[in-house]
Amino acid sequence: MPRLPQPAAAPPWTRGPAQPARRWLVLRWLPCLSCLLAAWLSLGLPRLACAHEWPWVSAWEAAPQSIPQGPRVPAFRKAPALRDQTMRLVLVPELSGSSLRVRISNRWGDQPLRIGAAGVAAASADGSIEPGRAPHGAQGAGVPAPAALRFAGKPQVVIAPHAERWSDPLPWPVRAGRPLAISLYLPQATVPTTWHRWAGRVQFISGPGNHVGDPRGAAFPRRITSYLWVDRVDVLPSRPAAALVAIGDSITDGMRSTLNAQRSWPEQVGTLLRARGVQDLAVVDAGISGGRLLSDSACWGPPLLQRFDRDALSLASARAVVVLIGINDIDFAHTPRLRGLDCDAPHLRVDAAMLEQGLATLARDAHARGLRAYVGTLTPAHLAGADEALRGRLNAWIRSQRDFDGVLDFDAALRDPQDPARMLPRLDSGDHLHPSDAGYAAMAAVALPLALDEAAALGSAAPAGAAAR
Repeated sequence: MPRLPQPAAAPPWTRGPAQPARRWLVLRWLPCLSCLLAAWLSLGLPRLACAHEWPWVSAWEAAPQSIPQGPRVPAFRKAPALRDQTMRLVLVPELSGSSLRVRISNRWGDQPLRIGAAGVAAASADGSIEPGRAPHGAQGAGVPAPAALRFAGKPQVVIAPHAERWSDPLPWPVRAGRPLAISLYLPQATVPTTWHRWAGRVQFISGPGNHVGDPRGAAFPRRITSYLWVDRVDVLPSRPAAALVAIGDSITDGMRSTLNAQRSWPEQVGTLLRARGVQDLAVVDAGISGGRLLSDSACWGPPLLQRFDRDALSLASARAVVVLIGINDIDFAHTPRLRGLDCDAPHLRVDAAMLEQGLATLARDAHARGLRAYVGTLTPAHLAGADEALRGRLNAWIRSQRDFDGVLDFDAALRDPQDPARMLPRLDSGDHLHPSDAGYAAMAAVALPLALDEAAALGSAAPAGAAAR
């Protein structure tokens, strides 16, 4: 067994502890065992060797949220119920690998979630899947044929309330940037309770029947823009690789970016890395629209302080995390209070000290798990008087403090020099809060040097210089 290469020396601006070496040593043998098990389950034949010697790496995530329930919840805040139907979810992995595993979440379910069949395939934009094709010539790229997912060797699975379940490892080539479809057949009446509300992509619901292997987009007439149940995809790379996790609110989630176009700032960083030949760093987006640092919500999900470990630190082979959070904590204190379902409740009034303490806790938690932690300044949000002053104080603290390993000055990249409380018009999506595609591209340009340096530490790219402080 060849020796693992040692990571490159940390760049001079990195002050946090390196990821513990024991993590690599403990996990070093698991991929081969997983590969042997997958081969036995899918082919009925043992394999004598496995090409992989590296740990699993999270290549995609849709941080799960609860779906509000009850008769007073408006329809646009619910997901459609399914019965004898198939859900086809299209996602874009951020890392290549020769095997994958898929996690299905029933975290907020109060009933067992029954999956009658599940499969993976190369996806097209209209909900169809490709039948697979062999590569043509030395430079031709093949497309893998659709394949069934199994759970403990079985095609179906029942996931208990508040639980998650990984599929068996499946030898199936994943290519970074190439959309794949995960199809789930729901044989019984199922009311979704777990989703990621803003998918940034169109998702597909079939007519009656098991359409997991159906290649036709026409079999999936209904569209939504949420991910139901599937919340993570891991891959087995062929060389040392890791995940850089971006976590925060809707500005990390990519709200108001172009649908189906991969234009959130983390996705654009991943695209820029691949354009530079960087193949070993997945930029995983764990943003949740409406998310706050300190407060829970019936609609937007738990506070980042509660979900940080689950949605960022626990990702397979996570190496570093970028935090951008706090604008909703400031703004939701003043949003109108509603009867019945009030998504912005509690309307907690925060001050700079509360937000600073919460952010510092995230940095300590990341370092305790062996990850580097970076923080972004809060972007312009057209806030009024006292709220804008609070954003300014927090950004001043972010730029000067030393709890994190580095600072990404997203505020400086987006603000209008003539009116720093607002975004430049060409970078504004129109609501004066969320960036446009060009605005997200400006944020990606700020984050790219950091990502290149993290990749360089894996030996996959030349050093890019210090990240912004």
